[in-house]
Order: sequence, then C-alpha cells, then structure tokens
Amino acid sequence: MSAKHIVVAISGASGSIYPRRLLSVLSAARSGSIPGVAADPGLDVHWVATANAELVWSQELGEPMPAAIEGTRRWDAHDFSAPFASGSSPPDAVIVAPCSMSTLARVAHGGGGDLCSRACEVALKERRTLILLVRETPLSLVHLRNMVAATEAGAIILPAIPSFYSGVTSLEGAVDTVVVRALDRAGLPLPLVRRWGEPS
Repeated sequence: MSAKHIVVAISGASGSIYPRRLLSVLSAARSGSIPGVAADPGLDVHWVATANAELVWSQELGEPMPAAIEGTRRWDAHDFSAPFASGSSPPDAVIVAPCSMSTLARVAHGGGGDLCSRACEVALKERRTLILLVRETPLSLVHLRNMVAATEAGAIILPAIPSFYSGVTSLEGAVDTVVVRALDRAGLPLPLVRRWGEPS
C-alpha cells in the first residue's frame, strides 16, 4: 500500500538539493503533474527544517528556503502541535533529507528537543518507516556505530549517493536517483529515472 502521510525532515547537513527536489516531487505527485502518474490528492505531505538547514539551503542553493510549497505543509522546528509529533497520529514514513551526523546520533541514542528529532522518535516507536539520507564523508567509527544502532532500532540508512547505471547526464538526474530510492522505501514508487533492466 502506498504511503499517504509522509514527513520530510531537513537537517543542517550539506545536500539541500535533495530536500528541494524531494518536496517538489511530492508536490507534483499530489497534483498529478508527473507524466504518467495520476494525481494523488490524498497524499499528505508535511515538512520541518532545523535552523541550520535554512542556513545551508541559502548558502548552497542561493535562495531562501521557501515558507510554503504547494500541496505540502511546513511546520516550525519547535511546534509540537504537529500531528506527527504524537504516536496517536504517526506518519507512514519519515524521510530525513539530508541527515546530519548529529541527527543520526539523536536517532541512534534517543533525545533531541526539536520537531525533527521527535518525528524520528515517533516513527521508530510506532514501527513506521524512517529513512535517513546520511550525508557525510569520510565516516568516523562513531558515525558507523551510530548507523548500526539506528539500523538496529529500525531506521533505514540510505546514503545520499547517486547511482549512474540509468545513464544520468545531469546533476538533476543524479539527484533523482537518490530521491527515487528514498520514495521507493517510503512506499511511493515514481517513474522519475530508468531502473535497472529497463530499456533506455
């Protein structure tokens, strides 16, 4: 069954191009503007960003993070009235894109005082899908151990590493290979890239 309630949490790691594209795709999926995909008005998309995420977004993309994106709802990083802050209204999937090593540590060991951390905590305790697009290199032993702990807790570690077998020839195409993989795991497969074995 396709996910209908998806939360995108944006941490302060480098890689703002990923959540920008992810939110754009989710908005398009809801409105039916993806070729060959019917509109899905029941798709409920919420998102939250840390203060550092706003700064990185501005520096990397040369534009301020939008206050709103059509077909989605943005929440303040400390607004715990968001429905996904409670286990009584858990989302089908939470995608942390990109996922900083600090956010990973909070997922692995619990804690954190903002809505991003709470969304992850709720996903884990309610046994919902939690996808971490980790973005760091090189990785220390602390990072690797945190990835193991997060995986043992139920999270999916999905490094923000593009694949190239689909014949991508642009930065946007490379980004889509990561976005598609994350959405696959969230239960929302979309035909944005050529998959392995498909004709070119």
